[in-house]
Amino acid sequence: MGYQLEICANSVQSVINAELAGADRVELCDNLWEGGTTPSAASIKLAKERTNIPIYILVRPRGGDFVYSDLEFEIIKEDIKICKELGVEGIVSGVLNTDGTLDKARTRELVELSKPLPFTFHRAFDVANDPLQALEDIIDCGAARILTSGQKNSAIEGIDLLKQIQEKAAGRIVIMPGGGINASNIEELLTIGCHEFHMSGKKAQKSMAKPSHVNMNSSKDIPENIIFTSDIGTIRSVIEKIDVDS
Repeated sequence: MGYQLEICANSVQSVINAELAGADRVELCDNLWEGGTTPSAASIKLAKERTNIPIYILVRPRGGDFVYSDLEFEIIKEDIKICKELGVEGIVSGVLNTDGTLDKARTRELVELSKPLPFTFHRAFDVANDPLQALEDIIDCGAARILTSGQKNSAIEGIDLLKQIQEKAAGRIVIMPGGGINASNIEELLTIGCHEFHMSGKKAQKSMAKPSHVNMNSSKDIPENIIFTSDIGTIRSVIEKIDVDS
């Protein structure tokens, strides 16, 4: 089995760059500062029109936790319907209960609604209280893959759990490591038996606008003169490492 590299693309330009770099697939989202939220319908439409790379959509109505109100859950379902109408290739989502267990009823409903598209359970897995039980629950819901950093801030930090759940999955579901993956650590991650990997490959660019003394966001931790885009060279450097080991 060959390796596949999925790019977390935060814009249409990032999707274009991922395709030019030779990535296998993208997960299109918005608001990387919040861990990713659902992109606009216009972004999905233009990404589909301007590229040929398979596009999965992150369906997440807000940042924060993965426990959703009835209204938020309805928004998720409506977004999935819109994504299907726009012709995307996959859906990325998932729901937890307040105690950190998997909300199997709601997750299964989203998996069924997404069909025939494959469903990736996103990094809500990384805050589940029992990863091995969550693995079994997600498999039982019919998801195609799990995106996870091994319940750490990066995949390389979570490599021990990634290896454990990859072995326990035993081919029943794809385990896709993601989080801080780059050319300096991908070779180590290739040793754990996974065949799909997820990275943003983002690179910062300064805004062309003149500096402002007014912040549009109340948080001082979010720089407003920096724009992040998935970088062709950064992605290619990882693909080259993967190709050597293929």
